[in-house]
Amino acid sequence: MSIDNDLTRDWWKSAVVYQIYPRSFADSDGDGTGDLRGIIERLDYLQTLGVDVVWLGPVYRSPQYDNGYDISDYQDVDPIFGTLDDLDELIEELHRRGIRLLMDIVVNHTSDEHPWFVESRDPSSERRDWYFWRPPRPDHAGGEPGAEPNNWNAVFSGPAWEWDAASGEYFLHMFSRKQPDLNWENPQVRSAIYRMMRWWLDRGVDGFRLDVINLISKPEGLPDGAGFTQIADGPRMHEFLAEMNAEVLADQPRPLLVVGEMPGVTVEDARRYTDPERREVDMVFQFEHVDLDHGPGGKFDLVPLPMPRLRENLMRWQVELEPVGWNSLYWDNHDQPRAVSRFGDDDAQWREVSAKTLATVLHLLRGTPYVYQGQELGMTNTPFADIAGFRDIESLNYAAEQETAGRLFDELLPGLSAGSRDNARTPMQWDDSAGAGFTSGEPWIAVNPNAAQINAQRQVGVAGSVFEHYRALIAFRHDEPCVAHGGVTPLAMDHPDLWAYRREHEGIELLVLASFTREPIEIPADLLEDWMDCDAGDPSRDGVTVAIATSDEAASAVLADGRLPGWESVVLRRIR
Repeated sequence: MSIDNDLTRDWWKSAVVYQIYPRSFADSDGDGTGDLRGIIERLDYLQTLGVDVVWLGPVYRSPQYDNGYDISDYQDVDPIFGTLDDLDELIEELHRRGIRLLMDIVVNHTSDEHPWFVESRDPSSERRDWYFWRPPRPDHAGGEPGAEPNNWNAVFSGPAWEWDAASGEYFLHMFSRKQPDLNWENPQVRSAIYRMMRWWLDRGVDGFRLDVINLISKPEGLPDGAGFTQIADGPRMHEFLAEMNAEVLADQPRPLLVVGEMPGVTVEDARRYTDPERREVDMVFQFEHVDLDHGPGGKFDLVPLPMPRLRENLMRWQVELEPVGWNSLYWDNHDQPRAVSRFGDDDAQWREVSAKTLATVLHLLRGTPYVYQGQELGMTNTPFADIAGFRDIESLNYAAEQETAGRLFDELLPGLSAGSRDNARTPMQWDDSAGAGFTSGEPWIAVNPNAAQINAQRQVGVAGSVFEHYRALIAFRHDEPCVAHGGVTPLAMDHPDLWAYRREHEGIELLVLASFTREPIEIPADLLEDWMDCDAGDPSRDGVTVAIATSDEAASAVLADGRLPGWESVVLRRIR
């Protein structure tokens, strides 16, 4: 097998993306940190799973203050991950297996150790205007509270401005103070970024996932306001993305993929960003559904999330993005807790089946599914006991800020344990050895204690496993045009525990039925009209088949008496 460059422009509609967080995927040299050679050694696993694209987290040179999302050199590999030669080999080996490589790239900000910013610190430098430098507020001394040029707050806590005494001004950082924001209003900045992106395409990568890309257009004058929400989808966003497409992608002869991560984006804006006629990005990566359980205090102040609210949100995006918009479909990623613990049921009795049902619901929707490393095994959140177990800057900053305000750590621990990004960053669970097959050394973050029960060795090739269910879903998307191209009709939206919808395309119809409770569900009779002429023993009769099911028992129960067992899911197919 090799990479196929003779594809339609919208090839990614029938594709599945697998996200690798390099630090935690596979360690080849025993230093406790994942690396490129470790990934290369595990590529046969990805080929077995059947994915089409690997989204590779940042491996650029970086101080690693934010685990690689603070880039100090866009055109080199950080030594902790390997070398450019290793990356070239990874690209070659992926392509040999028919898999494309999507590079995660951050162009909203750089590291404060990037040469551009180091030079920018000099007020007389030609690169001073490559970043946002501003004097203190009138009648205020630089560095004192309230002297910041505006009232914006950073995502990682505190003001979004850092005082630089040497140059006598503040610089803007919407994330950490180690991540100064680039000034996209400067055409020299944009040209430098486009050159760098073309360099990567020439090297063989197949596209980019653009981190927080909808923050690059800041409001004119940087006025006081809501900060993050005020700058998202700014006044020149569509102009900048169209220019990037024209400068970087337009003359490329091979199939590429460009994904825009866009926190706070609305359905209306997403439809414009992804309209093929506008040539901006192929799909958005948005956050509405993973923000629904955030309470008044933010992501570490979690509130109960009833399934109908989650269902309403995702199905609204399904309906309102049609016919031109396109979305990334995901439960897990490197910034989110594990879905089976968050949206499913990680009790030992229900973990596997709920992990499979979450996969069924997601992969049958309209959009491009993403599988985050370990999700295909049903990996869960990890049990954190104290602050020493955490590594994520967001979690550590939040704990420090709250303790300074007088809160006890024991009070913070439940929210941190449930919401920390570190849940997604524990090592990939390959086998039941001490290092879970991830490393022969001491891992940079502790292995989840349940690795002995949840690991690839116990699931690959094992009928009924979470891995094999994912494998079947991926193959079904490849083989069934209705999944990639069909319309979506939400069903039974008033049911408290049943997630149901219909897909239709060129005479093919799919009915998706999924239980989100431990108790058996009686399926409303109107949903199964005209579908009950099929039985599990003769699934092809009258053109009706069981396309996908979490178990044979679930398929039999649905077809025999219209009942769906707890946390099970079934997909029926028919020709109209």
